[in-house]
Amino acid sequence: MGESRLQAVVVTLCAPGPDRASDREALVAAVASVTGVETVAVRTGRVCAHCGGTDHGRPWASADGDAVGVSLSRAPGALALAVGPGAVGVDVERVSRVVAAPLDAFTVGELERAHGDSSLLAACWAAKEAVLKRDGRGLRVDPLAVDVDVTTGTARIEGVEHPVTITWPATDLVLAVAADGAPVVSAGGA
Repeated sequence: MGESRLQAVVVTLCAPGPDRASDREALVAAVASVTGVETVAVRTGRVCAHCGGTDHGRPWASADGDAVGVSLSRAPGALALAVGPGAVGVDVERVSRVVAAPLDAFTVGELERAHGDSSLLAACWAAKEAVLKRDGRGLRVDPLAVDVDVTTGTARIEGVEHPVTITWPATDLVLAVAADGAPVVSAGGA
């Protein structure tokens, strides 16, 4: 299988479908749109790096035989789809839901840097999820093992800093993309 010729991660933010199959169709359409191929030339699936299962795990895609990085995330009323040149992780969160959740997932540094700002804490959570999705391990890693600095757009895990693009596309919505520093662009709406 060939490698992607994409130069940036393209993020589409839209309303979720009525079920996960609809969201998968939206991912296929996003890959086709970004790569310029017909939807019939797009293949997608999932694979768990831990157990090899194909009913869960990290999504994968190819467009006309070329591998592309993909990730998707759902929040109430929002679906984020990311398509890029390599491994990518995306997370979209409702700030109000993160604040309402009894999360014990923030490092001392994150709490100090946020100064009680719920929007910044939600951004930390979204960045943790995005980095761990890109990494392929997901929440098998303790979120406390990831320290996010929203100001610098970095997430440190196991002593290594990873760039994260964080945006607030709406008042109650935060979007984080981890793509190893690849540029991130919006495909309308994000």
